[in-house]
Amino acid sequence: MTDHAEPADRPADDPRALEAEQLRLEVERLRRRRARRPGRTIPAVVLIVVACILAPLSVVSVWVADLVGDTDRYMATVGPLASNPDVQAAVTNRVTNLVIAQIDVPAQIDNVVNGLKSAGIAPNAASALGALSGPIESGVDGFIRGTVARVVASPAFAAVWNTVNRQAHTSVVKALTGQGGGAVQLNGNDVNIDLAPVIEQVRTQLVAAGLGLAARIPTVHTGFTVFSSDTVPKVKTGFRLLQIAGNWLPFVTVVIGAIGVLLALRRRTALIGAALGIAIAMLVLGAALAVGRTLTLQQLPAGASEPAAIAVIDAVLHLLRITIRTVGLLALVVAIGAYLSGPSRFAGVVRGYCVWAVGLVRGLYDRSGLGVGPVGPFVHRARTWLIWAVLLIAALIFALWNHPTTGVVVWTAVIVLIALAVLEFLDPSAPPPRPRASTAPLPQIQE
Repeated sequence: MTDHAEPADRPADDPRALEAEQLRLEVERLRRRRARRPGRTIPAVVLIVVACILAPLSVVSVWVADLVGDTDRYMATVGPLASNPDVQAAVTNRVTNLVIAQIDVPAQIDNVVNGLKSAGIAPNAASALGALSGPIESGVDGFIRGTVARVVASPAFAAVWNTVNRQAHTSVVKALTGQGGGAVQLNGNDVNIDLAPVIEQVRTQLVAAGLGLAARIPTVHTGFTVFSSDTVPKVKTGFRLLQIAGNWLPFVTVVIGAIGVLLALRRRTALIGAALGIAIAMLVLGAALAVGRTLTLQQLPAGASEPAAIAVIDAVLHLLRITIRTVGLLALVVAIGAYLSGPSRFAGVVRGYCVWAVGLVRGLYDRSGLGVGPVGPFVHRARTWLIWAVLLIAALIFALWNHPTTGVVVWTAVIVLIALAVLEFLDPSAPPPRPRASTAPLPQIQE
């Protein structure tokens, strides 16, 4: 029997051997990546979900910190209420009823009639005077109401309102935490406004106008009920916790979300998911505020002024609503930016058209005979670092901006796009001006 010799080993430079080795290495890399997937994916998902849950609490904690620590911000919230027509009407009604009750006009008219009878006035005259008691009472009531309305609409009332609230700028916080003092106080589940300074001004005005009976009005610390709700005790508990959290909770939320994104295997996808999750959380928080506002208004007690309650609630929640919109819009901008910097075909087409538009401008500039000098080669070498610098500066501007708004988000995004277009314009190795999927280097976020 003839022995068959085994085939000799293939040369080291055999293309098939090299291809087989590359395939083996790729399979090994994918196996190792799949093996470590649960160890990184699960913690990353958990951290991102936690960040999305903490995002609404962070927004509310910033709002609480503003009401507690920023007097000017607090005055910007409650100061305009002094000139709100609904609040003025409600205060006018409450003060008028209180002043009339203190003067007791019907009793005073009866005293006059009885005194005249005792003095021997004719019975017919006494009867006629008694018949005029109704019109006299209506006239006095109208006179008092008109005086109160003028006081409430005067700059003096606004000055008293601002002075009291500036001296006790944490009064809204005290209302929600159950403490006393300030212009806004909490009695049980009722949020009240102390009207004593207004009554004092009305008494002075009535006496000056010739109604001497008004001098008998004592100093009364009465409360004007703005709204009443059985949910106030629950709000107080949550409010205290958020007050303790203060401004550090947003920082912790950002750090947790960043760690989750960095830990993920596909970081761009994780960043998009985290941003969309925060945007959805802001939408849920906004819906919760709307539902809570409606439920609170439905629980107003009889006789309470609904327009005044709406004015106060909307004023207090105004800054919170702005912050919700701002954070939600910022999250959407981040998600869109992360997606458009990715490898998808649509993102490449969008970048390609942007590069084409910038290329048209650069072509016109080049035909003018002007050059960019040494700036062009420098931009080409440091392009990636410059892009990251632009993004970092934009993030710092937004983080350091005092109470950013949706306008700040929009203009920051516009400035970032302009800066990226300038870098594209200055790069001498940019592709020719024709629309196509862009291969220009962007900040690399691991897929």
